This record gives sequence, C-alpha cells and structure tokens, in this order.
Amino acid sequence: MACFVFVGHNPNNSLFQGQIEMDEKGYAITDRLMQTSVPGVFAAGEIQDSTYRQVASSVGQGCSAGMSAIRWLEQKEAEAATASAPA
Repeated sequence: MACFVFVGHNPNNSLFQGQIEMDEKGYAITDRLMQTSVPGVFAAGEIQDSTYRQVASSVGQGCSAGMSAIRWLEQKEAEAATASAPA
C-alpha cells in the first residue's frame, strides 16, 4: 500500500524534520532509488523534488520509490531467512 501526498511547492516537511536528511531548502535528500538517509524510508515527489515539483513527475517518482521499497523489503526478508536457517 502506498500513499501519495501533495505537499505543494514549499515542502511541508515538519513531520520529517530531524528524522531524515534534508537540503538547505527543506527537501528530503534521496539517492537514485529514492531512499532517504534512513534505511527503509523512501521519499518521492514534492518532498524531494526541488526542480520540477509537478504531480506528473511525482507519480513516476512515487512508482519508483514503491518499487525500491518492495525490493528493500524482499532483501531484508531474504537476509532474515538466511540468518535463521539451520547450519
């Protein structure tokens, strides 16, 4: 399940301040897979896009972030299964 929240052209980031790394303008900093400075936390759209800030690009970024989150969760699940497997 995912939630796409339009925060406008000024990042409404108060919920995330002090929790994830942000740039000097208040936008969440992500890598190319949309992952923030907190493992397992992904950001897309207006909260991290200081260039376009448009719903059309946010939708695509949201899909990318969702796919990255699924891959991250699958990796963590595989790691947990390997760690708990009998030797």
